[in-house]
Amino acid sequence: MVTARLRAFTAAWICGGFIKDGAMFLATSQRRWLLFVLGLLPCAHLVWRVIENQLGPEPGRTLVLNTGTWAVVFLALSLAVTPVKRLFGWRFLQAHRRMLGLFCLFYALLHALGYWLFLLGGNWQDLGADIAKRPFILASLPALLLLIVLGVTSHRRLMRQLAAYWQPLHRSVYAVALLIIAHVVWQIRASYGDALLWGGLLGSLLALRLYWWFGQWRSGKKNWAPG
Repeated sequence: MVTARLRAFTAAWICGGFIKDGAMFLATSQRRWLLFVLGLLPCAHLVWRVIENQLGPEPGRTLVLNTGTWAVVFLALSLAVTPVKRLFGWRFLQAHRRMLGLFCLFYALLHALGYWLFLLGGNWQDLGADIAKRPFILASLPALLLLIVLGVTSHRRLMRQLAAYWQPLHRSVYAVALLIIAHVVWQIRASYGDALLWGGLLGSLLALRLYWWFGQWRSGKKNWAPG
């Protein structure tokens, strides 16, 4: 399972490498189209595995796990935009953070849909009993609701309407990251590999932002807005 997640994250960074190399000769709109196609590849691969019956003995559970993994990957990539921009000067990534966040929402919705169809059997009445059996769901539900709110309000028109309230609202992505860490750690049974990988990655990105915020706060730059 950990190996599969490592492959997923490696593939995501390879996609990022393509975008970086293409940044030298591609316009922003062309990079967006490239990122859009690359972001759909995991979904296309899952569809191919469904058609070819390559999902193993528990196909529903495999779909739920894979879509959840890619939701976390795109969350990590969106959170990594500002640190990468500051550390390596890749300012072109800023224009693509919104799409990375929307792909996180896309795979999170597929994850929730798969859970409802395959693990709940399409019956919401069993949710209460399933939460008692899988309490880590309590962390994922508010995370999904926050992602939906962030996705809906990421449109430029709503950004203008929300004005000064937009940025504080979108800082709730850090709460999403904390909830996802709890969701992953909470469901650990035997192996801590997943918790170390995703919890460590998201935790490191949040810690880096906290470090920068504290440094700038001490310098009197209290108007700093984390990206």
